[in-house]
Amino acid sequence: MKFQGLQKLDWYIIRKFLTTFFVSIAVLAVVVVIFDVSEKIDDFIKKEAPLKEIIFDYYLNFIPYFMNMYSPMFVFLTVIFFTSKMTQDSEVIAILSGGISYHRFALPYLVSACFIALLSLELGQWVIPHANGTKVDFEQKYNSWRKVKMGHDMHYKLENDHFVYLESFSAYNNTAYNFTLEDLSGGRMRSKISAESAQYDTVSGVWHLRNWTRRDYDEGMRDKITSGRQMDTTLSLTRDDFFLNKFTIQRLNKRELNQLIQTQKMRGDASVKNALIEKNNRYSLPFSTIILTIIGLSLSTRKKRGGMGWNLAAGTALGFSYILFMQFSEMFVITDTLPASVAIWLPNYLYTAIAIFLYVKAPK
Repeated sequence: MKFQGLQKLDWYIIRKFLTTFFVSIAVLAVVVVIFDVSEKIDDFIKKEAPLKEIIFDYYLNFIPYFMNMYSPMFVFLTVIFFTSKMTQDSEVIAILSGGISYHRFALPYLVSACFIALLSLELGQWVIPHANGTKVDFEQKYNSWRKVKMGHDMHYKLENDHFVYLESFSAYNNTAYNFTLEDLSGGRMRSKISAESAQYDTVSGVWHLRNWTRRDYDEGMRDKITSGRQMDTTLSLTRDDFFLNKFTIQRLNKRELNQLIQTQKMRGDASVKNALIEKNNRYSLPFSTIILTIIGLSLSTRKKRGGMGWNLAAGTALGFSYILFMQFSEMFVITDTLPASVAIWLPNYLYTAIAIFLYVKAPK
């Protein structure tokens, strides 16, 4: 049969799919906000957070992040819910008995899933990072549990084979302690600067080294030692580089995130793992929407004696196991077991196989 575009039945399914999805996730978002307010109300009152900032800077930016994060799960439950109802009402049997193949019946589901996946992808790359920036700024200001105070034992590679080491960095006074800068250009040690502390000037971008000692090495590795109380220097390193954790990385759009990954790889920064996890999550999460749609459709078009309760129970268990596996896969990256491009996509690989198996079996 020649494909003639979307028909009336397709638009009926697409409308039910998208309406159920957006209504259900919006209702849950309201419930989550209520619980979140009850949990953080003491911090808001203690810090005297203005109501306008709470609403517009925090919650209006929190809701898109929440909805995008859990959209695959809600797509899955949406498909299970309304398709199981169609199955119990014998609508699916009537559709398939009317000469429409199972694959053609699945088309509007895939169209809807692809629409949500593309929307999620674009939001995750450009819109939500901007919203996260405002949200994180609010949390740093008013939520005590999100404060970042001190970093420890940090190593960075700068341009031209310069390496920086510091024992600790305090966000209170923008100061690095036991600071070391080594010049290893040309394949050998050329100079080494050690300082008790190095304070970063956020206005000028200059590092103020205090109680410093410099050793310059010739080709025979004989050193010349100089020292002083204070020295100013510029480095391609700022205070923000010390606190690029998973929360601050979430505020970077696609272009900024790629630039950060490139810089951190050049420096040999171990925290590049967080950036790689974030980058791969932004692609794997939307793709999971399509996988879970196929699984949900395959499970819910089989009429069961127990009604759609069995479908909801089985689907929910399978969906939550998928989300749990996605969270667990990040540990493979953190522990250096697998690269991020493999570990973050492991759940998709596994559940794609499950989806194919169930989909092939469903028409029978």
